[in-house]
Amino acid sequence: MRREHLLPTVDDTRALGAALADVVAPGDLVVLTGPLGAGKTALTQGLGAALGVGEPVTSPTFVIARVHRGGRLPLVHVDAYRLGSVADVDDLDLDASTEESVTVVEWGAGLVERLADEHLEVRLDRRDDDVRTAVLVPHGAGWEARLGG
Repeated sequence: MRREHLLPTVDDTRALGAALADVVAPGDLVVLTGPLGAGKTALTQGLGAALGVGEPVTSPTFVIARVHRGGRLPLVHVDAYRLGSVADVDDLDLDASTEESVTVVEWGAGLVERLADEHLEVRLDRRDDDVRTAVLVPHGAGWEARLGG
């Protein structure tokens, strides 16, 4: 899987999420970084759809975390924007579901990496011409192998 992606449309961002569904496994942690409007939720929507989640995947901004079941793997979708510390992450009790789920955390850099031995960081950005970009950064040998590096 390529590590750098140009995402001209929201459908391209969702397609990248769908492609990630082919390489994720139970217990995986995916950390999404990037500014507001960079495509974090759209990427998660594509991942959820490709996993077979039957319900709409929407931003968990106001509820902090949503669990989507019914697909090939449960999808835990977290918005860590309002979480200020690792203690706040612990209060979510995500460890209870991370072993059997794919956990995707928006705005989680520096807060959630310790939830798993390895994780995938997806750095999303929005250029001045409104085209999104994504860089996949594997953290750990397992992710290196899955991304072909």
